[in-house]
Amino acid sequence: MTVLTDLVSAVSGGSVEIVDLTAPLQASTPILNLPEPFANTQPFALHEISNYDAAGPGWYWNNISTGEHVGTHVDAPNHWITGRESADVSAAPVKQLIGPAAVLDASDRVADNPDFLLEVSDIHAWEAQHGPLPEGGWLLFRTGWDARSHDSAAFLNVDENGSHTPGVSVECAKYLAEETTLFGFGVETVGTDAGGAGAFDPMFPCHHYFLGSGKFGLTQLQNLAQLPPTGAVIVVCPLPIVGGSGSPARVLAMVSR
Repeated sequence: MTVLTDLVSAVSGGSVEIVDLTAPLQASTPILNLPEPFANTQPFALHEISNYDAAGPGWYWNNISTGEHVGTHVDAPNHWITGRESADVSAAPVKQLIGPAAVLDASDRVADNPDFLLEVSDIHAWEAQHGPLPEGGWLLFRTGWDARSHDSAAFLNVDENGSHTPGVSVECAKYLAEETTLFGFGVETVGTDAGGAGAFDPMFPCHHYFLGSGKFGLTQLQNLAQLPPTGAVIVVCPLPIVGGSGSPARVLAMVSR
């Protein structure tokens, strides 16, 4: 138990910092809006049961309603048609829900181009500087988009030509899914794909390739600016919804200081 005791001591002593990467889950949390004729998820809502009143004099509690893919959430492989025979969110391997995280920061380029797409060359450039992507770990794509999360319109960034949010090119999505040992891919935006990815071939390539390869997605992260390019450990905690295609999640990172 020495390793766990040392970890608890490091956290309490401040040599390991816990960074919360989770967006607050509330009615104003931005959600993806698909165009007609497609169906959409419902936003998060609290439904009061009692509040120290006649319905429950000594307690306050609520029912909740929400979609699986609202707020900071996990995409399971069965969320996409290419992974339809693969794992649901309850089958996510717990050993890989805790793992090493690499952070690739493109926020400077996204600031001038909200349609920025990550390319394979960006992955190679990051590896040349920081070493290989973590085996069985997570790649977290920092774009600075979390700064918009308090404003749904700015976060979704939709105009007459559609949504403009950063993402991953088709070639890069295929490369990360099929040519690396990554377990998952995380972003600060509403989904793992770019806002304009509905027009790509294949559509929504991060979903197509990552989930089709039995890997997992992670969206609407915050505070990636507080993580180093390498060395952090991520802890992803979705609900084990049997048959679920995803789940809201609490996501924490441990960083050595």
